[in-house]
Amino acid sequence: MSENVTEVLTGAGVLALAAGFLIYMGQVGGIGLGTGDRATYTASFRTAEGVSVGTDVRLAGVKVGSVANMRLDPQTFRAETVIAVEDELLLPEDTAVIIASEGLLGGSYVEILPGGSPVNLDPGSEIEDTQSSVSVVELLLKFVGGGGDEAAAE
Repeated sequence: MSENVTEVLTGAGVLALAAGFLIYMGQVGGIGLGTGDRATYTASFRTAEGVSVGTDVRLAGVKVGSVANMRLDPQTFRAETVIAVEDELLLPEDTAVIIASEGLLGGSYVEILPGGSPVNLDPGSEIEDTQSSVSVVELLLKFVGGGGDEAAAE
């Protein structure tokens, strides 16, 4: 009889631990029960290297949303990105969005740089001032190759 009680208690402990782990991962990943309303904005990037659906959107280093959707615009050949941010976050109309890197070997995230305009963007509108990601490989190739243009001039 005591073996059954021990097995039941061990199983209950494992299930409680698994549930706690899932709740923790949901909160860290931005997937929670009380995530609140989200406002979406679109931004067009020449290249969105390192960004995918679910990538963090940060303002002043604080996660305020995530990338909700990405697609290639067949007319402009640009990455059309939809970002979802906290609903109470009011973005000025001269806000810029850049793809930043966490470091040399770190991942990428989308950073919001709010402007100073007194007029705010309406949710669903496009943020026009964007800066694409910088490829570390391209920078290293330019450095190793001697700058390209300077070598061709000699």
